[in-house]
Amino acid sequence: MTKPSAVEIAKMAARAADSKKADNVQVLQMPEVMVETEFFVICSAETHVQVRTIMDAVVDALQREGVEPLRQEGGPGNSWILLDYGAVIVHVFLEEARDYYNLERLWADAQPVAWDA
Repeated sequence: MTKPSAVEIAKMAARAADSKKADNVQVLQMPEVMVETEFFVICSAETHVQVRTIMDAVVDALQREGVEPLRQEGGPGNSWILLDYGAVIVHVFLEEARDYYNLERLWADAQPVAWDA
C-alpha cells in the first residue's frame, strides 16, 4: 500500500471529522515558513464527547490507510486535541476554545484547500 500524500491525508482527516458532524471543518495549506507542516485541519464540536468522537474517527480513518500519528496532545476532557501526522496537524477544538485561539486569524496567510467530495 502506497502511503497517501500530505494533501490526501489532510482531506481524509477533514472528511472523517465531517462524518462525525464536526463544525466548520477547514483545511489550510500552511505558508512555507512552517518548515515541517504543510497542512492544518481545523474543526470544532459542541461537547467533549463529540471532540473525542471526531478525534477517534480521524485516527481510525487514517490508520486504515496505514497512517499513524506521530504524537497526540490533549485527550478526553480537554478543550483542544492536536494530532500530529508530521506534514499534517489536525486540531479538534471545543467551540469556545476555537474562538479563543482563532488559528484561522493567526494563520491568515494560509491558503484554504477544498476537501469535500
